[in-house]
Formats: sequence, structure tokens, C-alpha cells
Amino acid sequence: MHIAIIMDGNGRWASRQGLPRHAGHQAGAARVREIVEACVRRNIGQLTLFCFSSENWKRPQTELDALMSLFKEYIRKESELLRRYDIRVSVIGRRQGIPDYILSELDILTSITRNNNGLHLCLAVNYGSRNEIVDAVKQIVSKNILAENIDEQCISDHLYTVGMPDPDLLIRTAGEQRLSNYLLWQLSYAEIWVTDKCWPDFNVAEFDTALQDFARRKRKFGGL
Repeated sequence: MHIAIIMDGNGRWASRQGLPRHAGHQAGAARVREIVEACVRRNIGQLTLFCFSSENWKRPQTELDALMSLFKEYIRKESELLRRYDIRVSVIGRRQGIPDYILSELDILTSITRNNNGLHLCLAVNYGSRNEIVDAVKQIVSKNILAENIDEQCISDHLYTVGMPDPDLLIRTAGEQRLSNYLLWQLSYAEIWVTDKCWPDFNVAEFDTALQDFARRKRKFGGL
């Protein structure tokens, strides 16, 4: 099973607590560990997290600096967790614009976990689905692939997620009812589950509620 999550509401959570926005991101990072461990215990095959959108660069520089610092801290801090649970990490998104020190940490992380056989943890960093599709089209054009040979499989094979199964379930926190340019191609037939709780309040009990609801649904994959 492949679960994708839009971890929304860190800033709103902080505001409601009377805290600065970066405190919400710190609380959200701590929640990631809990949900990753829950996926391992429930034998989830892949978890894809929307960590940083390509649109997030529009945020204030102070918040961006705090996010990058937190991201670096999280990568280093959780390396032991990844080793213990045999988790394999991959990263999708454009590398342009990401600070070199973050790219270096991500490259090390993906390298040292490449041969792990447990949960596949995919991090969407500087990710935007429209950018992904544009990049896929550019690859197809650069390879001079004939129009008659371009089908859905051809496009899938040139996305950042090549080789990954499409998500079965999308979870979005903080009550928003939109995809926010996240995995638009891959989520075509995914079930969607939304909670009003902000990401820092999304605990394992809430995660299990989403899984139980998913299990009761009859997936039609486009059928009536």
C-alpha cells in the first residue's frame, strides 16, 4: 500500500498556540517520526510526504531559513531511525534552488539507505506536479520519441516517480479540500481522506481512522 500525505497546517497550529510559525514546523517534524513508525508497524509499503512545495519559496525569508535549518536537523537526527527500521529514502522534486548543504544531506541519506528493504519513504522537496509533468515532456522531446509511441506508460516512465506505484490513499490535514499541485498524475485514482486537524495534531489514532475508512471503501478506478 502506498500512502501520500499533504502535511498542512503547521503555521495555523502555531498561531493558535500563540507561537511563532517555526514552532509549528518543529512540532510537525516531530509528528513525521510518529507516522513513519506507524507505517513500519502496519507494513505500509510506501509513504510519500509533501515536505516542501515549489510554491513555498514565496514565504518570508526568515521562515524559509528556519525551514531549511529544521530540514537539515531532521535528516541528521533521524538517520538512526532509518537504519533501525531498514527504511529506504528517495527524494522527488527539482534540485534547483535548494541550498547545497541540504542537497548534500539528502544525497547522503538516499545513498546510505539505497539497499534497505523496509518502508520506502519518499520525500517531495521543492516539488510541484506541473513542474514534474513539464520536465517529463522535455525528457520525451529530448529523446525524440515518436508521437505514436507516447502513451500513459511513456509519460509515467519520465516522471520523478518512475518505478513507484501510484498512491492508494491521499491524506490531507488542516481541512483543505484541494490537491495543491501534488502528484496530480499519480493521484488519478487514489482515495482521498481529509481531516480538520492540523498536521502537528495528526496522531496515530487519527492515522488509523484514515486507514479504517480506506478499508471500507470500494475502489472503482474510474468505473461507475
